[in-house]
Amino acid sequence: MSLRRLSLVLVPLYATSLGCAGEDLESSNNPDPLMEDPREGTAVVGGDPLLPGCMDPDGGTALDTSVLVKADSRFHASDGTVTAVPQNLMGQDVEILIPRGLGFDRRVGTVVAGGLKFENVPHTEFYVRSGTSYFLTRERRFDLSVNRVGRADAVYPPPTGVPAQVNLQGLAPWQDYESISSKGSYFEFATGDVDVYGSLAGSVTPTTGDTSYVDPGAFFTNSTGYPMPALSATRGDRLYVNQLSVLTAGTTPSSGAALTYSTITRSLRMPAFDYTPDGVSPLTLQGTLLEVPLTSVSLEWRLAEFTRWRKDVSPTAVPTYPSLQIMPVANGVQDGWVGYMGLLLDLYLPRGEDGVLTRRLSYGNPYPSTWGVVGTATYAFRAPTPTVVGIRSHFPSGLTYVTDHLDPLVAAPIQPSVSPPRELRIDGVDAYVSRQVGATQPVLTWRPPAMGTPQVYIVTVNQLMADLSPNPITRFFLPGNRTVFRLPPGFLQPGSTYFVRVTADASPHYEPWRAPNLSRELLPIQHSDTYSATFTTP
Repeated sequence: MSLRRLSLVLVPLYATSLGCAGEDLESSNNPDPLMEDPREGTAVVGGDPLLPGCMDPDGGTALDTSVLVKADSRFHASDGTVTAVPQNLMGQDVEILIPRGLGFDRRVGTVVAGGLKFENVPHTEFYVRSGTSYFLTRERRFDLSVNRVGRADAVYPPPTGVPAQVNLQGLAPWQDYESISSKGSYFEFATGDVDVYGSLAGSVTPTTGDTSYVDPGAFFTNSTGYPMPALSATRGDRLYVNQLSVLTAGTTPSSGAALTYSTITRSLRMPAFDYTPDGVSPLTLQGTLLEVPLTSVSLEWRLAEFTRWRKDVSPTAVPTYPSLQIMPVANGVQDGWVGYMGLLLDLYLPRGEDGVLTRRLSYGNPYPSTWGVVGTATYAFRAPTPTVVGIRSHFPSGLTYVTDHLDPLVAAPIQPSVSPPRELRIDGVDAYVSRQVGATQPVLTWRPPAMGTPQVYIVTVNQLMADLSPNPITRFFLPGNRTVFRLPPGFLQPGSTYFVRVTADASPHYEPWRAPNLSRELLPIQHSDTYSATFTTP
């Protein structure tokens, strides 16, 4: 899941720091009856105390109508330190949208010390829009900071290609790719010194049984979402080169197919060296890999507890691949799952696998004990037939997802704690049946999950493109007691095809109304999707 994790996703109840105490919420510039007060159904004990800058009803400080949006990059270094570096928000795609009738009043921020300052924002709920993400909030201080791996003083040259020269010895005998469940041998590269997780595209393909790999014309890709940083010998920047191989562990519980999975079997931690990516100079990857000791883990994965909710995902959904991954967390877990540094174990079961998988698996971990380990179990579902738009075939899809530190994940049976939202409707009509919508701002409604209590709902709108361009995706983050949502004006394009996904998220620490990027990495993470059929606009 090198998404960087999809990711995507979330919180305690929306009950603190929501605005000035004593406001008349019924008359607070919120005329759209579909925009419910997020505090309904939550407890406010004894009334909120006055917040800084709020008007004292007996006279006092003037009402502060400003909102500050800050954004730091929080670098987690290999020595355990965390350094916050303010981002330059000049020209960033961030604005505030204040609901008014069926539309919005917009506020544009001014760069100030500490972030972007927005003026004249009433003490009602509003959206902070960052790119294609809309966060419903009342916070007067909103944090778009992100966690990153590595030292804060690393240099990131402009993005460029990274040619590589490879000379690796001491490999486990090379295995060929067979299927998603048996991927054969491959390499991954990582380091906690700077923000690098990478893979190779080679000009030479190893053959079965090879124990060395020499390729003067390879190409290295850094998959962290950031450009390839410069490496410094004096700062001690060292790359791990990991070879993953296929192991077997009996057969699967319902289909009886061979159970195979990938794990790290050989690893090399290269000496510190200098390298500055310039598009021409090759990154030299060389040395002898050593065998990695294997650690065993016992687990009980209750697949049937994932598939039992299939009809809530969609009445026509078919189960696809269940997957289980064990992953390293660079430089510690004090702030949750920070950064994606590849895989320690990667297991895909056959499509539609059911029942209970009780098994002992083994994985290699070459990283220091200061790194953390997390586990993730996912079951994906999709439409049984594609929707064809132009030259492309699209499958609306959803999944159920749980992740936690490895020890608590496997200490009990692995199963979901929240099921999908139910009975998704568009303008009061069953959303699981394809149709054309006529309204320019359709209203989505759904029922809460049959199991679990969502802390957040995420509404994801997916536009399906007719050509090979990326499908535009927009996400709206709503409190967990909100089951009605109207799409913004001008959002749906004419003559276009869409589907929507509504995610019920029961992650206890996610706070998208306050610090969406930082808090989404706090564990555990648990959510489940329902998705609509495709719909078109006239």
